[in-house]
Amino acid sequence: MFQKTKLSTSLLLAFGGGLLFASGAASAQERVEITGSRIKTVQTEGTSPVVVLGKEAIALEGVRNAEQLLNNLPQVFADQGGSVSNGATGTATVNLRNFGADRTLVLINGRRMPAGSPRSLASDLNQIPVSLIKKVEILTGGASAIYGSDAVAGVVNFILDDKFEGVQIDLNHEFFNHSQHTSKGVKDANEARGFKLPGDKAADGKVTDFSLTLGGNFADGKGNATFFVSHKLEDALLQSERDFSNCALNAGDTWSCGGSGTSYPGRFLHAGTGASYTVADANGGVREWGIPSDFFNFAPINYFQRPSDRYSAYATAHYDLDDTARVYGEFGFHDDHTVAQIAPSGAFGVPLSIKYENPLLSDAWRAQLNDANAAITDENGVPLGLTFNKAGDTADIYLFRRNIEGGGRQDDIRHTSYRGVIGVKGDINETWSYDLSALVGKVVYQETYKNDFSNARLARSLDVVDDGNGNAVCRSVVDGTDPNCVPYNVWTLGGVTPGALAYLQTPGFQKGFTSTEVISASVNGDLTGYGVKTPWAKSGLGVAVGVEHRTEEMDLSTDSAFTTGDLAGQGGPTIGVGGGYKVWDVFTELRMPLVEKAPFAELLAVNASYRYSDYSTDKTTSTWGLGLEWAPISAMKVRASAQRASRAANIVELFSTAAIGLYDNDGDPCAGATPSASAAECARTGVTAAQYGHILDSPAGQYNAIFGGNTQLKPETSNSWTLGVVINPIKDMNLTFDYFHMKVKDVIGNLPATTTLTQCLNTGDAAFCDLIHRDSLGTLWATNDAYIKANNLNLGMRATEGLDIGADYQLKLDAMGRVDFTFKGTWLNSFEQEDAPGLGSYDCAGYYGATCGTPLPQWRHSLRTTWRSPWNVDLSLNWRHIDSVDIDASSSDEHLAGAYSDVVKTLKAVNYFDLGASYKVTKNVTLSAAINNVLDTDPPLRTQGSGFTNGNTYPQVYDALGRRVSLTVNAKF
Repeated sequence: MFQKTKLSTSLLLAFGGGLLFASGAASAQERVEITGSRIKTVQTEGTSPVVVLGKEAIALEGVRNAEQLLNNLPQVFADQGGSVSNGATGTATVNLRNFGADRTLVLINGRRMPAGSPRSLASDLNQIPVSLIKKVEILTGGASAIYGSDAVAGVVNFILDDKFEGVQIDLNHEFFNHSQHTSKGVKDANEARGFKLPGDKAADGKVTDFSLTLGGNFADGKGNATFFVSHKLEDALLQSERDFSNCALNAGDTWSCGGSGTSYPGRFLHAGTGASYTVADANGGVREWGIPSDFFNFAPINYFQRPSDRYSAYATAHYDLDDTARVYGEFGFHDDHTVAQIAPSGAFGVPLSIKYENPLLSDAWRAQLNDANAAITDENGVPLGLTFNKAGDTADIYLFRRNIEGGGRQDDIRHTSYRGVIGVKGDINETWSYDLSALVGKVVYQETYKNDFSNARLARSLDVVDDGNGNAVCRSVVDGTDPNCVPYNVWTLGGVTPGALAYLQTPGFQKGFTSTEVISASVNGDLTGYGVKTPWAKSGLGVAVGVEHRTEEMDLSTDSAFTTGDLAGQGGPTIGVGGGYKVWDVFTELRMPLVEKAPFAELLAVNASYRYSDYSTDKTTSTWGLGLEWAPISAMKVRASAQRASRAANIVELFSTAAIGLYDNDGDPCAGATPSASAAECARTGVTAAQYGHILDSPAGQYNAIFGGNTQLKPETSNSWTLGVVINPIKDMNLTFDYFHMKVKDVIGNLPATTTLTQCLNTGDAAFCDLIHRDSLGTLWATNDAYIKANNLNLGMRATEGLDIGADYQLKLDAMGRVDFTFKGTWLNSFEQEDAPGLGSYDCAGYYGATCGTPLPQWRHSLRTTWRSPWNVDLSLNWRHIDSVDIDASSSDEHLAGAYSDVVKTLKAVNYFDLGASYKVTKNVTLSAAINNVLDTDPPLRTQGSGFTNGNTYPQVYDALGRRVSLTVNAKF
């Protein structure tokens, strides 16, 4: 049998399915179930690579949430989390191999978590009680045959302590300590716009959490009950608190502070000429709107870290009825309230036909609009003779104005989850065991969107007349269509009244739920006793067979403000969606040792798994897996696996109503005074000759697209295989090398709007060009008449390959204790994407940007060194490295190549150093401290754009907020 060295639980961290394991691991006679297999075996590893994090290793990381814990692993890529504000779902999700959170299955004790939210169906890591985690097992590779749909990229299994005895109290406080390292470029950019930079921060972004765990055995050890409760409070941190995020950076020859064209005190764009004006003073003075001086700096008010208030509870119990039946149950609860704040709402390109007799207009405004109307010409340059100097004359404008008076938009989000499991399991005889269980999970979602404007009310409040008594009132008050209307005076500084705000600002409400129900039955057998084995092996065939019935439901209800698109700051309507499906699964798994304890074959074994799934949506899937493990000698083992995985479309992908939303791009090639695309190319996208060279680009890098579901979607399929070796070259040292290759076909998603635009520009293909609709200004963003169609389809493919490397070593120091070394790294050789069949693929490994999205560094690693002293003191140093990445537009690949600034060409490589220490004060009390990012390294900067960006960087990738200090007291009795 393959031999392994037993290590301290503090370094329960490995590649290859439990390469490092606790000294309290199963005895040689005890059979256990490991992640990636349902067959109980004395082995603690399988044929697919698995990373294992133990309880004490988790404590050394110095983080108190599952999201940050997993993001430190090189196999995990950025996704939703607490540093996302614009577009936040209020959840935290895990994204293995960058295949998307929807393709990563999350389990608690080997059973599914419910869908996290109607806004993001991927499981919410905020539900995980971190203090109760015994270990985390991360299987990176397809596992649908074992666990069902969604395990395309892999599985994360949180194993919680269900045999706790005693009372344990954990109190943790953490904060950021940051010195502003203002670079010359950022400093100059802020000074050029007159923005004041923040000073150093002694302690901000504070987080405090408390947990209590109670547990004990009963009935002479036949049973155990464990109860856990916690409360976590997290402070908000604004982008204004960091120098590099104090303004919305633009990249040209150097950094500059840009922002949004929806500004304060407003941008009044004349529809006939494209000229822009703004308010000059409190008397209604007018001046030209300037670039970039009048761009609105939306950055400071955005949350860099969202505030949250979270309560969690978890209870587990089991009782042995007799030697053949153990009754067990779990119950989990969490309530999480968070707020995502972004820049104020306002009038985002509202078309207005301003009448000369509007009493709010000053003489200066009337004169300016008269000059603008007079400048309107026909296609031959001949003036049309339009005026704005008498009653009945009108001037058509687009209004872009921020609601500075009302403050930032606040997305107030609350998720409340319930998850319960009941079951019975036991041994039928010495050969067979069984497990019957039922799981119910539900997440209740509530959202109130505050400080947004009503488009309908905005239009009425800007249509102002004289009531005949010299009072400026809304036309709707005079004609009786809306007697509550209050004029919105945007024509002078200080003209907006509290009454106007009370009328215009309206909340939006959403509510909904997700639910998961699973009934499962399985039997597990070791057929050695029946003689089902080879002549060359002591152990025989292991088998698992089971059936599962799963029901998934979701509902999202939106009020009329969301549904009709009346909320000005949403980028379009949010339309409710609901539905569900059921699936019957039948699965089996086999494991057969072929040779044991033979020359050049300490172990030679094979395994196979298969699952058939029948969906109520009239779709079926068949998934399978094959594995081989060969240990020619006790100090070396070779393993290989091949998997076919699948993922059926979820409820949102199937049933969402088509509606306008936002997508990110680094720029419209047809915008600006000197577009990067030619007039002929831009004409293919709907740009007229008169518009070419006069189209305003989106200063915020956000554009409109129509997104929607598709009930005809077929399941995705994935093929993956791994080849690895585990080596014990010397005592107390383990090395692992695992090559991986994964490919997903028929990827469910929308054709990227950037791809549609590029293909239309380059080819003129009507299949792409017909999806593009520019507004009357020629833009793809300014009004709801501008959009690119991007409904869900089964599109192209994603494929990745690379190498995971793991190492650990114990250096014994005799009377000085020992030093533990743990290394984990991933080389990403390629990450290929094909947006649609026939378009050709491109490789995003080593890139980031509008097409590739969040950074995909080719190399990431961490190296932790821990001194276990004999004086109840442990000290740890961790080195985390993230390789540099280039902007995708700098690639020579025609699918990626484009214009870019040298300022953002490369996001430099980053090295973080983390310190950790613990001191066991008494037998019952332990003090711990950690400082992550000890050197207070700033993150690499880019302009806002594609991927999980915030604060001019990727805070879900890099340690954006500075040095994190954590202090913990653990008392156990």
